[in-house]
Amino acid sequence: MTFKVAAFYKFFALPDFESRRAPLAETLEASGVKGTVLLATEGVNGTIAGTAKAIDTALAAMRALPGCETLQAKFAEADEMPFLRLKVRLKREIVSMGVPGTDPNAIVGTYVAPEAWNALISDPDTVLIDTRNDYEVAIGTFEGAVDPNTKTFREFPDWFREFRAKLESEGRKPKVAMFCTGGIRCEKATSFVKAEGIDHVFHLEGGILKYLETVPEQDSKWQGECFVFDERVSVRHDLTPGSYDMCHACKRPITEADKQHAAFESGVSCPHCISEMTDDQRARFAERQKQIDLAKARGEKHMGPEARRSEDA
Repeated sequence: MTFKVAAFYKFFALPDFESRRAPLAETLEASGVKGTVLLATEGVNGTIAGTAKAIDTALAAMRALPGCETLQAKFAEADEMPFLRLKVRLKREIVSMGVPGTDPNAIVGTYVAPEAWNALISDPDTVLIDTRNDYEVAIGTFEGAVDPNTKTFREFPDWFREFRAKLESEGRKPKVAMFCTGGIRCEKATSFVKAEGIDHVFHLEGGILKYLETVPEQDSKWQGECFVFDERVSVRHDLTPGSYDMCHACKRPITEADKQHAAFESGVSCPHCISEMTDDQRARFAERQKQIDLAKARGEKHMGPEARRSEDA
């Protein structure tokens, strides 16, 4: 059976988001979709999977939220259900930057369609910034992009202020173009950067995924694979599942070579996180992996592996 995967977000004013959670969760649960939906005063963000009919029902329920009528989604297919359960969560932000007053509903950069993106980033007067986290950038990015080396999106504001100071010390005031996986982080990043007083700010409409869907590979300036926030881990330029697996301890993408490393233990550690884990964490992860293996042997699914990083991190 093939499942439809829908990724979506929309910034809009949702002051009564707390009271919206229960009825929305009930509708989505009844539709049969699984995945995660985040609600906050600034809007909605999520990735869900299910049958085509279930996805249509779920999206209709979210478009029924006042102000969310024009919600758009990006679609993919998966041979297996990529999520174990449905979660509808209340958050302070649908993408966590941690800068009070940053509001894409009030101020945002200029959207650039995928078809026009290559021309913008080829302009020598443009600085291209990847707003994603380090583990995402490591497996793929646009040609010539600046990597902030951030571990979470909350580090981006401080990084940008330092980067801007460096540019100004060099007498440079370039156009700033930013991108992310599906558009949500760079939309909020452009709002922040505009509020910081930068005039010429642009971002890739629909994010990397829309670019890969729209621009032929022979014309593409994308290099590598794109990290995604479900069990596919990464996708290639044609949006088929990529070559990466995932470390279920740290949730980073890993290669076959990583899995041959002495530091790799399935569900417990990998070369990227072995030095970050305490003995207690490794023991806990080892017990979790044991339960996963036992459940698999019984032909069941264990709930543990779904503890994924989310795109608001």
